Amino acid sequence: MDTREITFVVKESDEGGYEAQALGHSIFTQGETWEELKAMVRDAVRCHFEEADAPRTIHLHLVRDEVLAL
Repeated sequence: MDTREITFVVKESDEGGYEAQALGHSIFTQGETWEELKAMVRDAVRCHFEEADAPRTIHLHLVRDEVLAL
């Protein structure tokens, strides 16, 4: 994994808003809106890493689970 990048899997929360979990790291955060989530993810990454070790790129991978009836 490139240490200059980090990827979060983002899901819509059952309570509304979004939840984000980092792949390969113990980082979880949430936000009511997409803009709030992005700010919360940036803040969580800054808190988790020392500045010199922090990833320079953050990927948000939105996963949507939808059930279709036939």
